[in-house]
Amino acid sequence: MSLTITPLSPALGAQIGGVDLTREISQEHRDAIEQALLRHSVLFFREQPLNPQQQANFAARFGDLHIHPIYPNVPQTPQVLVLDTAVTDVRDNAIWHTDVTFLPTPALGAVLSAKQLPAYGGDTLWASGIAAYEALSAPLQQLLDGLTATHDFTKSFPLERFGTTPEDLARWEATRRSNPPLSHPVIRTHPVSGRKSLFVNEGFTTRINELGDAESEAILKLLFAHATRPEFTIRWRWQENDVAFWDNRVTQHYAVDDYRPQRRVMHRATILGDAPF
Repeated sequence: MSLTITPLSPALGAQIGGVDLTREISQEHRDAIEQALLRHSVLFFREQPLNPQQQANFAARFGDLHIHPIYPNVPQTPQVLVLDTAVTDVRDNAIWHTDVTFLPTPALGAVLSAKQLPAYGGDTLWASGIAAYEALSAPLQQLLDGLTATHDFTKSFPLERFGTTPEDLARWEATRRSNPPLSHPVIRTHPVSGRKSLFVNEGFTTRINELGDAESEAILKLLFAHATRPEFTIRWRWQENDVAFWDNRVTQHYAVDDYRPQRRVMHRATILGDAPF
């Protein structure tokens, strides 16, 4: 089958056709998908009824997989985490964030599969860090290049929401101990394309290290608002068995929490990346 790539917006996003992700993809299709990801940052596939093992197999074609320290997973396939609003409070996804930037090597990307959807609502938005960086003025780009920012696991996973039972508390404390706050560049260089991207996010970034408190707060507030301007974003209206694959190195995303008390179930496989520079 011939792969088709349909761009969806100038900043990011493309829909991919002509491939069946329930089967092992060819090396040619794998490389074409990787090139499309580098160009469009987030890819969408319709009508892909993946089981957890198939989802993990597809994601693993692009790198080693991460097992999330907090979210529940599929017992037989622990590399696939479960975002089920009937089981877990997922409000931390209803904020602009880049996945697991509290790790020394944050995710390269993620593969998200829609399993059960509300009758309406529950869209996801993505924003391009590349477009956001390139739209900054030259003096602000110069200021930010070389600065670092602190990323903290507890900002999106606070104790009061994720340590409510003895078992949850033990898991939270173990995760905090193994993931202390750490620093990443404010402006990240993509390790493959070489393009620069804004790499701070409201979900995990707490301060810019080289600035005073007031300066850090003001600059982060500006950057958080700037990064999510509509012209840098795309919004996806899910259908059951849709799959999204995004480049976590140069994007943020926001899962709109507008559908309660309806239920929403998503499966995610997260691909480990490398240290930002």
